[in-house]
Amino acid sequence: MSVSHPGSTRTPPGGGFRGGLHRARTTVDAYLGLTKTRIIEQLLVVTVPAMFLAERGIPSVWLIVATLLGGALAAASAHALNCVVDADIDKVMKRTARRPLARGQVPRRNALIFGLVLGVLSSVWLGLTTNWLAAALSVAAIAFYVLVYTLLLKRRTSQNIVWGGAAGCMPVVIGWAAVTGTVGWPAWVMFAIIFFWTPPHFWALAMRYREDYAAAGVPMLPVVATPVQVSRRIVAYAWVMAAVTLLLLPVTSWIYAAVAVLIGVWFVYSAHRLHHGIVAGHDVTPMKLFHLSNAYLCALFAAIAVDAALGLPVLGLPF
Repeated sequence: MSVSHPGSTRTPPGGGFRGGLHRARTTVDAYLGLTKTRIIEQLLVVTVPAMFLAERGIPSVWLIVATLLGGALAAASAHALNCVVDADIDKVMKRTARRPLARGQVPRRNALIFGLVLGVLSSVWLGLTTNWLAAALSVAAIAFYVLVYTLLLKRRTSQNIVWGGAAGCMPVVIGWAAVTGTVGWPAWVMFAIIFFWTPPHFWALAMRYREDYAAAGVPMLPVVATPVQVSRRIVAYAWVMAAVTLLLLPVTSWIYAAVAVLIGVWFVYSAHRLHHGIVAGHDVTPMKLFHLSNAYLCALFAAIAVDAALGLPVLGLPF
């Protein structure tokens, strides 16, 4: 039994200043959830090293900040629009069931407007603060991710992540363009590195959540192929990715070369280990390779950044 003292006031649940503050915070968190901030962090990790390599040194702090902000807005736009399109399957999958649209925290119309506004802001910002080539590339990345990957490929083919993953390769090209106003061949090499890195990275995750994708009717490779077939392709892509990293040797020094070779061997070995474990019928954990792939990409691009910042003589190896 509660006693009400004279002159005291009781704030009804969800009312008053605290209730309004809580609702505002919940709304902000929901909209941030649409942008998939963790993925944005990974995309930005590769942008700065690409800018360092384009400069062959350290670009201006302002240019780095402007490019990262524009890139973050572009990625947030693509992810928000992806959430709008995939709202139905996000409700079905345990991995995505807590996303804002799946939980009804944000109206679908509002999420669509939010995503479109972010896309416009990103392109205008990049155009005004860097150059219009970088802005155009950001628009192309958003369009490819939403229209090609999400709408066209994701629910129709097991090759969805192979070709759709090209959108995730664009930050390095945008970063290069922001510095130089052009797109040189090293930018396309970095694009190719991420392109061949993406399938092993994502297929390892999809193996863990195979039942989720199957329930949602999304034909990710682990849903339509046997574990042995999936791991065999992971090995093949790991080898190609490691080989492609060596194409940067003409514009890098021994530092990048040493790191690329060592961690390339590490990644390929780990992919083979996963494959042999599956073939042998052992209880393997694909998520180990997933987490390792994140560490691999960060280490490789950190090596690119350090190598460029130090400005050591490049190897200049002929191909």
